[in-house]
Amino acid sequence: MGGDNAPLSPVLGAVEALGHLQPDDRIVLVGKGEAIRECLDRQHIAQDTFDIAEAPEVIGQDEHPTVAFSQKRNASIPLGYQLMKQGRADAFASAGNTGAMLVGALYLLNTIPGIIRPCIPALIPRAAGGYTLILDVGSNPDARPDVLYQYGMIGAAFAGMVLKIAEPRVALLNIGEEEEKGSLLTQAAYKAMKGTNDFRFTGNIEARDLFGDKADVIVCDGFSGNIVLKQIEGFYNLLVEKGVQNPFFDRYNYENYGGTPILGVNGVAMIAHGISSTSAFRTMITEAANIYRSGLIGELQARLKRFSD
Repeated sequence: MGGDNAPLSPVLGAVEALGHLQPDDRIVLVGKGEAIRECLDRQHIAQDTFDIAEAPEVIGQDEHPTVAFSQKRNASIPLGYQLMKQGRADAFASAGNTGAMLVGALYLLNTIPGIIRPCIPALIPRAAGGYTLILDVGSNPDARPDVLYQYGMIGAAFAGMVLKIAEPRVALLNIGEEEEKGSLLTQAAYKAMKGTNDFRFTGNIEARDLFGDKADVIVCDGFSGNIVLKQIEGFYNLLVEKGVQNPFFDRYNYENYGGTPILGVNGVAMIAHGISSTSAFRTMITEAANIYRSGLIGELQARLKRFSD
């Protein structure tokens, strides 16, 4: 029931996703059953194509996440996470209230033992092809050096297992390439990452190199990462308004990525823009399945285990 065009866009996105999933995959639509069935009937789609989990309540985009999550236990977001907790679902994707999605992931899926703070990543298209992963892009505006260090571990695991990059290069977003540059946070994080055996650290990277091939993973606090992400989105919107057409710039369209996972929790939880379209939902659903099958969660649990000892 999440998103500006719900329930139609989520339902149609699920329909399109069927052609991109494995034959034995099953999609569960969580929300108001009557509204979901109306969408299916309108598109002449058999209702038994999906499982439907009844969720009579809806958490609005402007509601306080923690309050709404605790008071609306029968909304689609809490019930979606309950399906995962009960072992009846392997992944959960929503364009609903982002804060409620984060609260649900923390309280029902729980953080992976050893994780200090979960994070949200994003993919940045490279000019020469491929993608660079950047994290965090908004879940933690304030961070500590040890948190950024863990982001390096999380990002390296994601790049290796999901993006299939061998020995991914991890860089720290900074205002200069020199070791002594930056804020107290980035200087301390650099010292922690330098010489580590947990991932391949390649030093600092400047914002002008975001679209190049200097790193596979870029680590930063959520404040800086969100500014980077919003600036990229704003620049893409400006190009569209000016009528600039180029296949490379089309790769910055958010619909190509659908949603992004909450990394650091015991399960695959995907969040998306409230304005997500049908194609964005399709992409998010298929990506959720890809991340689940990659074994990323188990790998993160193994890599972070020593932090919980």
